[in-house]
Amino acid sequence: MSELATGARSQRPWYTELQWQVLIALALGVLVGWRLGVLADSGVQVAATLASGIGFVGDLFLRLLKMVIIPLIFTSLVSGVTSLGDARSVGRIGIRTLIYYTLTTTFAITVGLALVNLIEPGRGLEIGAATGLGQEISATGYSIPEFLLRLVPDNVFASMASGEVLPVIAFAILFGIFLLRLDSPASRTVRQVMDGALEVIQLLTLAVIRLAPLGIFALLVRVVATSGLDIIRNLFLYFVTVGVGLLIHAGLTLPTILVVAGRRSPLEYFPKVWPALSTAFSTASSAATLPLTMECAEREAGLPKGVTSFVLPLGATVNMDGTALYEAVAALTIAQMYGVGLGLPEQLLVLATALLASVGAAGIPMAGLVMLVVVLEAVGLPLEGITTIVAVDRVLDMFRTATNVWSDLVGAAVISRFEGSAT
Repeated sequence: MSELATGARSQRPWYTELQWQVLIALALGVLVGWRLGVLADSGVQVAATLASGIGFVGDLFLRLLKMVIIPLIFTSLVSGVTSLGDARSVGRIGIRTLIYYTLTTTFAITVGLALVNLIEPGRGLEIGAATGLGQEISATGYSIPEFLLRLVPDNVFASMASGEVLPVIAFAILFGIFLLRLDSPASRTVRQVMDGALEVIQLLTLAVIRLAPLGIFALLVRVVATSGLDIIRNLFLYFVTVGVGLLIHAGLTLPTILVVAGRRSPLEYFPKVWPALSTAFSTASSAATLPLTMECAEREAGLPKGVTSFVLPLGATVNMDGTALYEAVAALTIAQMYGVGLGLPEQLLVLATALLASVGAAGIPMAGLVMLVVVLEAVGLPLEGITTIVAVDRVLDMFRTATNVWSDLVGAAVISRFEGSAT
């Protein structure tokens, strides 16, 4: 049956494949958005209205994705934990996942710190005149102890209703572990219910994913029309520093890890997960991309469900390589703007704080900007500096989110390889 399905799929026209549809949507979104932006700048009011209307379709697509996030995370984690067979397997894969996330995030921050010290993008930048943004973001941030406290929900149903992912992940893992410890007709029924619910959620997710090209097109049209292609002009060096850092990490560090630890070719693996990466780029949300990330990892890359159901939902929330790199570069750039010299001890504090803050960055657009407050406060830098770099944050957010998802997918491949050798 699988051979027939594979053969039928190979005979389909190229333009019916999701990765090509997404690529076309990316190109058309940039082109149409740029043109509408030019018309709007020329005084054609209908162009701005049209861009906003098209963007509404993208918002609808995002809401559909977010609709399935909490049910998908809960059912996939519970099903993934129980499919591992015993609590020792959960502990083993959990430790390996934690080690991978910590190492790759540390590598990313180190690259960012090296580049920002070399390029010094903050020298000569004008400090933003407005100060309200920094105060507003400060009110929405939370400290690291508070973040750790948020891992334990006082009401898991309230956390689900409000879309708080971390408490749901913690509860789902605990629920799955204790479900493993039981072997009774009732517990086996619960496992079957979870597996059945996951099948339904995955089928619903597939239906939403088919709308990805339309959603990506709509989102890009609005972003390009409102921001323009020359948004990075005034912050060119800062943009280049973050961009080069992300490129080094995504194009060199992670592929090397994939080859050495995962024993897979990046040239073979990357095309299979391209739809997830392009969706992450356009939506700037690793959480919204999670359904497609799991779909690509399981169906296209052939990774085992037991690993992907555990590693990817966890990674969408706690593994933020691109966000951590961005926070480190942004903090030192702001320090350079104000003429504040940060020595090695302070930069090591930035590294540690960015590592922890990236874990607390929710997988939603511009969440890294909020968590940047934690890093700035740790080294005593003024929050008002955020007002200068915020102009290009939306564009950089798209790049760093794609890097985050790419790291999750590489991690899933690496963990799958080690789990395969352990069984």
